[in-house]
Amino acid sequence: MNVMILGAGGREHALTWKISQSDDVDNIFVLPGNYGISKEKKVTIVNSKNYQNKDYLNFAIQNNVELVVVGPEEPLVNGIVDIFEEYGIKIFGPNKNSAMLEGSKEFCKDFFSNNNIPTAHYKTFNSTVGLKEHIDSQVMPIVIKVDNLAAGKGVFIVEEKDECLKIAKNLLSTGYNGIAAEKIIIEDFLKGEEASFMCIVAKNKQIIPLTSSKDHKKLLDGDLGLNTGGMGAYSPTNLIDDKMEKKVIDNIIKPTVDGLAKMGIEYTGFLYAGLMIDKEGNPFVLEYNCRLGDPEAQSILMRLDCDLFKLLNKSLDVNSQKIKIIWKKSHACTVVLASDGYPLKYKKNIVINDTGTDNNNTKIFHSGTVFDGTNTVTNGGRVLSITALGNDLEESVRNAYARVGEINWDGMVYRKDIAKKEIEKKFIFS
Repeated sequence: MNVMILGAGGREHALTWKISQSDDVDNIFVLPGNYGISKEKKVTIVNSKNYQNKDYLNFAIQNNVELVVVGPEEPLVNGIVDIFEEYGIKIFGPNKNSAMLEGSKEFCKDFFSNNNIPTAHYKTFNSTVGLKEHIDSQVMPIVIKVDNLAAGKGVFIVEEKDECLKIAKNLLSTGYNGIAAEKIIIEDFLKGEEASFMCIVAKNKQIIPLTSSKDHKKLLDGDLGLNTGGMGAYSPTNLIDDKMEKKVIDNIIKPTVDGLAKMGIEYTGFLYAGLMIDKEGNPFVLEYNCRLGDPEAQSILMRLDCDLFKLLNKSLDVNSQKIKIIWKKSHACTVVLASDGYPLKYKKNIVINDTGTDNNNTKIFHSGTVFDGTNTVTNGGRVLSITALGNDLEESVRNAYARVGEINWDGMVYRKDIAKKEIEKKFIFS
């Protein structure tokens, strides 16, 4: 069977790598992919620059594609699933209306409010009218979010009211840190620890939880610096045990699927709840993503011990009975290597030096790389994700950083404290 995967990051590399292991898969077309993805077995990279939805559909028809897997959020929000479903080609991901959960923070927050899903109190602004008065009435710190997609960089936690007003005004006009918005959401700052809960919502509404994970959004050690798309992750996390998983499914995921159904919207695909867990053990939703997280996907898929291709196909079959997932007992840690200057301006085309080799417990997933004819060079903000397994969390972290130590380029940056709080049992809930 032929598979088409959309995307070019570390998440898509992990999806491709895992799907390629299926005996049922003959060819994988990745659009546009990256240099690392091109080295995986069964893979053909396709330059899809300037492709529209109809171009992806035409490519799939011409190449006898029977399953499409969408990695990033933008094609989902732009309605690519609707196009393929209308034609009759199986595609894994939520349709355009469902993807509004990620495509619009305002839609998502209003949906939470209407369906009694726990989240932070908020207010939406599409102009500066009433903005200063609202900010002056708030207890600091507060959170500003842009309504639209922003590659994980549209959230700002602000300590001072003057700074908050400045950022909010800039976002609504000329932009801030390269990001602009027609609407912003200002919400309460929730105290606790963040965790990532991801699941598959099947065509017949089965909710299939994936293993737990924890992301590291901030650029610098100690959770300092700018927000990024993610600088590292690990799986599993003790923050989400069996009891917490049930609480999240019962109080957040199921009400979401049911609430959308009441609106006439069917959700199918990955669903990722970014959670804040308070000191009483209550989960609140910070945001929804309608796809796997990056870099959480790298850690999660390293631990997956069953056929991902079959799993996705079963989830698209309305007649599938209870779907089960098998996980390795190993722990996984992912460390992201980025370009100096990320998430703002950074240089490209810098030669990457790698003196090591991968093994069964370690895998390099490429995000922003190209081959210049002689060398592998940088081509993005996040460049590589180093993912390693271990018998426990500490071993997976040691293995990941050992592999990181064999790689370098001029301007390579990474966090040195991935999973440190969990290992040292220093979670801060207040």
